Amino acid sequence: MALSDDQEQKITTLLTRKIEDKLEKYGRETTSMPFLARLIQDSEKIAAYSFIHSMATTLGMSIYEDVSVIVASENSVECFRNYGVGGVISEKQKSVIGNIIAKLRNKERVANIREEMAEVLLASSSDGEYQKSGNIADFYMKRDNEEFYFEIKTVKPNIDVFEKSKTKLLEWIARKRKPINVFLAFPYNPYYPEAYSRFTEVGMMDHPNDFLIGEEYWDFIGGENTFKELLETFDKVGKEFKDRLNEKFKEIATSKISSY
Repeated sequence: MALSDDQEQKITTLLTRKIEDKLEKYGRETTSMPFLARLIQDSEKIAAYSFIHSMATTLGMSIYEDVSVIVASENSVECFRNYGVGGVISEKQKSVIGNIIAKLRNKERVANIREEMAEVLLASSSDGEYQKSGNIADFYMKRDNEEFYFEIKTVKPNIDVFEKSKTKLLEWIARKRKPINVFLAFPYNPYYPEAYSRFTEVGMMDHPNDFLIGEEYWDFIGGENTFKELLETFDKVGKEFKDRLNEKFKEIATSKISSY
């Protein structure tokens, strides 16, 4: 079993608290959706869409960061969300990183995080300065005397996000001035059961050496079957709240969505 009873309970408590808070405090900001209302012709479905969108926004990526800490807590020396990487970056290091990113973008080199790390570490760190941007890792853990830093992103980013994330990963290496493990991670694969195939990723990341998707990520930080058991835990919580959520949709739907 990947998740202990204690971990499952902590995740259940976290999810329950988030949903309870949303049920209690939710107030529909948008009171008029005249075009959508006329196309859908179902106020309850529109109300459900409004509530679900609000919940997704509230949870954002933070829910995955919180769950990551719980998942990794029992098999790592330490783990934190929103972890300050610290350190400084020199102009020479920035130049090397910029050159790597440009060549990856122009397909003048093949992504290889180990080679890229070696180049960054060879660059002089003299006269380095603190740089606030890019200093925070969404999730960090230390295991078997190795450090792991993760950038957790939405599952369908554009090319700019891939470039910025790759730059951040290489800057973390520069900041630490030693070999570390850096990853861009997606909480799930939106193309399942097909392989992740976002065209913008091609050439920028070195999967799976600096890019983990869905099951790869969760099983990496928590052990085999973590992803499967996480889904089961989310499913249990969802079933507990199913009736109350449906009641909320009906409640929201009683307020006319379009006044045009």
